[in-house]
Amino acid sequence: MADWDLLLTNARLATMREGGTPFGAIDHAAIALRDGAIAWLGESASLPGGTAASTIDLEQRWVTPALIDCHTHLVFAGNRAREFDLRLQGVSYEEIARQGGGIMSTVDATRAADETALLRSSSARLQALLAEGVATVEIKSGYGLDTASELKMLRVARQLAAAAGISVQTTFLGAHAVPREFAGKKSAYLDMLLGDMLPRVAEAGLANAVDAYCESIAFSPEEVARVFELARKLNLPVKLHADQLSDCGAAELAARFEALSADHLEYTSAAGVRALAASGTVAVLLPGAFLSLRETQLPPIEALRASGVPLAVATDCNPGTSPVCSLQAAMHLATSLFRLTPEETLAGTTRNAARALGLGDRGILEIGKRADLAIWDIEHPAELCYWLGLNPLHRLLVAGEPRTG
Repeated sequence: MADWDLLLTNARLATMREGGTPFGAIDHAAIALRDGAIAWLGESASLPGGTAASTIDLEQRWVTPALIDCHTHLVFAGNRAREFDLRLQGVSYEEIARQGGGIMSTVDATRAADETALLRSSSARLQALLAEGVATVEIKSGYGLDTASELKMLRVARQLAAAAGISVQTTFLGAHAVPREFAGKKSAYLDMLLGDMLPRVAEAGLANAVDAYCESIAFSPEEVARVFELARKLNLPVKLHADQLSDCGAAELAARFEALSADHLEYTSAAGVRALAASGTVAVLLPGAFLSLRETQLPPIEALRASGVPLAVATDCNPGTSPVCSLQAAMHLATSLFRLTPEETLAGTTRNAARALGLGDRGILEIGKRADLAIWDIEHPAELCYWLGLNPLHRLLVAGEPRTG
């Protein structure tokens, strides 16, 4: 019996372990896989004796942890290209939302779609990510806003994972907006969410986490706190759309509930940054939304960096504010718009993205971690942020098995 299922030789590894060489790089390396996990890695000269069922010479290609997209709204029906056109004409996102557009138009389309239609349309978006080396994706609900439709979205997200053979982490986002049938009755909608929707989602085991949209056009910190208190009782970790359009103390709220992540953060204050640092909450940066909304208020990158807040990067794939189905494009935007370094950006789509999802078994190349590996035709890891529109993926392994987009 072979010692390893697969041995990759003549490789260059960007392990993304902290400290040491940039990118945690190991040159002239090998990596051995067994039972879907990394069994050994290091310089080829130190490779222990053993046999492999299969060996591949990577011809000096780079290997990184497979990419992780830790914030998406990937399951939805329809599109909002008309609203994109309106924003180009100067109509703000808030104005569109207040006029009954925005999220509500996607809610209408998603409620009307059956699971087969949702699965078909969402699969194309997931395949685009898979083709770029993504092996783990977070998918939020939040376009159903009634119990049956929210459950439908979460079931489709789980079906996508099974069909694609990758990992999908599902997040319940019932506190995304107030649906039309509850117009002027937000408290009644929250009562329904807390009394029926969230308990049903938890009972069905369809969510890995709970999220909310904390903003003046959505839910207040006090309202979100009610959702998070119930999530805590149901043993579900929380995440938060925080301070995207204004500073409403959302970062501090996320920290108070020890959220896995606080996402967006364009208007987060110095106090919010300090709170995130103290709680260990990951800051998820979403440059696709920043670009699409033509924002000018940058997240407090320097303050987050100086305070040691872990930085992640994601697509925020959604039909309204970030129609982005490319994590590599988000990586390019994170460097060009937010001035993250290529190493910070790759850490943000591997190590820190895993942390933002509460996943300790992936995101770095290390013995015992899942063998989710991306193999690249590049000369240096910085190229993963440098190119825009060129996909250098050579091969993707998910738990040691090859996947193709």
